[in-house]
Amino acid sequence: MVDKEAIDHWESVYATKTPAEVSWTEVKPEYSLALIEGSVTSKNSPIIDVGGGDSLLVDFLLAADYKDITVLDISPTAIKRAQKRLGEKANSVNWIVTDIVNFKPARHYEIWHDRAAFHFLTTDQQQARYKSLVNKAIITGHMILGTFSSSGPIKCSGLPVQQYDASSLSRAFSD
Repeated sequence: MVDKEAIDHWESVYATKTPAEVSWTEVKPEYSLALIEGSVTSKNSPIIDVGGGDSLLVDFLLAADYKDITVLDISPTAIKRAQKRLGEKANSVNWIVTDIVNFKPARHYEIWHDRAAFHFLTTDQQQARYKSLVNKAIITGHMILGTFSSSGPIKCSGLPVQQYDASSLSRAFSD
């Protein structure tokens, strides 16, 4: 099921705002890079950045010589911006434009990185679908997941978010 409203929302955000104008831009995603580096078994390990859009994580992964990178985002505009920024290097990345709840992984990943999508899934059905995807996509590997804390904002980019603390996030993925 395509969520046209969500696609339109993110297309509008990426069409009207620069990376400097959004709160989630990291000049260097050091924490994510450190977690990935500490978790992969080789530079050939398959990595997916869920909600990666035009995040700079892919730039740093390529610079660190990772070979099997996938970036998934709901916004074609975000993906195009990243591809343009990377130039020829963009050809080394697998780009997927889809809403995460509609994603059908055709392979397994050693690293599932998401600091951009899961917290926007506010219904039990969406969260269940996401957890099912993770269970199918990671056989042996790690999930790196960033969400809004229980004391953080209740909205991001005008949309409601699901907040978590360590216990509730652990419970969400206990199975």
